[in-house]
Amino acid sequence: MTHWTIQSPNPDRISEVVAFIDDARRGLFPMLAGSPLPKDLAHFAETYLEGQGHFLEARDRGQLIAGIGYLPYDHRFAQLDYHGRRVVEVVRLFVLPEYRRHGLAAALFAALREHAGAAGVECLYLHTHPFLPGAIRFWERQGFAVIDVEDDPLWRTTHMEHWLA
Repeated sequence: MTHWTIQSPNPDRISEVVAFIDDARRGLFPMLAGSPLPKDLAHFAETYLEGQGHFLEARDRGQLIAGIGYLPYDHRFAQLDYHGRRVVEVVRLFVLPEYRRHGLAAALFAALREHAGAAGVECLYLHTHPFLPGAIRFWERQGFAVIDVEDDPLWRTTHMEHWLA
């Protein structure tokens, strides 16, 4: 099942990509029902195609099957000190269930990491949660290390980083 292609989204297909990612995030976090689009999705082109972010999609014979992006890190977690470093936050990884466990997420991330390195990024940051099946283990396999786990008993937000050479 490796018929996919990975590329930046065509500007004509932004609304499809935004709907795909928004559906995925609402599926993972049902409490988001009725909430407005996050700023990065509401301003997708400015954020990911024209700004300092980057986004990749995967398609299989034209069908959108996965996506991943990065944004400049915004320093919203006080316990993380990335000041003076070029750090981006990996966001919005989602793969359709029938395409999981075939190496697509790893291939998407590898392409994103390559772009980040070429863009002069020093460190990739992300956070995830233990209730997302396999997420922490997946990111560790991609070279990330856990740097902090928040004490909140519900979310247990797990912060991870991957320094680029």
